[in-house]
Amino acid sequence: SAVAEHAAAFAASAERWLETSAQGKAFCDVTCKTWRSPTLERLAALYPFDIAYPVAVGAAAADHALPLEPALHAYLYAFAANLVSAGARLIPLGHTEAQRSIMQLEPACAQAAAEGLAGDLTRLSSVTIAADIAAMKHEQQQTRLFRS
Repeated sequence: SAVAEHAAAFAASAERWLETSAQGKAFCDVTCKTWRSPTLERLAALYPFDIAYPVAVGAAAADHALPLEPALHAYLYAFAANLVSAGARLIPLGHTEAQRSIMQLEPACAQAAAEGLAGDLTRLSSVTIAADIAAMKHEQQQTRLFRS
């Protein structure tokens, strides 16, 4: 539960917490009903809040003996692909350009995965002050295209 608490602390706004906890809850529900994940099931039973999405994915990956490096790389790649998908809906970006964008993000995903593998949780921090402030302002808007 310490990792779940650590992940929750990085949600700088209510909307960021809602995003990661809703995705985590959905992932937990589906995974526990299909693929099973004893660690995830125990965490969900013991932890009094919804579990942040990255923590839920990590617990399930570990239970299924997925090696950390490819699991982390896949998670980051999927995250990048979701960002490009949102961008494709907001700007005139066709499918081919969207795929090119994802392809161009591959080195950044690989670098982030390598840095994540080399680090440790005690040194994890966030310095995304402008993005956090933008998220706080965004959640106060009346009209939005996306929840987060």
